[in-house]
Amino acid sequence: MTEAPLPFFVYGTLRPGGRHHAFVRGRVGAATPARLPDTALYVGPGYPYAVETPGAGPVHGDLLTARSESYPALLADLDRLEEYTPGDPRSLYVRVARDVLGADGTTARAWVYVAAPRLAARLRATATPLRVHAWPGY
Repeated sequence: MTEAPLPFFVYGTLRPGGRHHAFVRGRVGAATPARLPDTALYVGPGYPYAVETPGAGPVHGDLLTARSESYPALLADLDRLEEYTPGDPRSLYVRVARDVLGADGTTARAWVYVAAPRLAARLRATATPLRVHAWPGY
């Protein structure tokens, strides 16, 4: 099954200036500011986690559009970086397609790595959401 070549919404260390941005450099044709509604941001084990939360947010980040020739490898590499394996309940993140809002008000469908359900429940119960620009991981 071939997945649609969606852009990626990034909100943590993959953002321009973030400590993992070099991972996507050269494989992305465009990076534009965007927001992910109905989502709260938490610091969890080692990294920021977006937790889908109706009425929360938005989480601010960037929409990264992969170069077409880089897309398949970038998708696979990001899944590995985020330690996401489809269907594996041990994954800390899951990759989901969500609508994000561009700075100009347009909506785009994008891949987003959000906290997996078990981790999301634990973060909601035990952690405090961060302010949208509070992630210190850059």
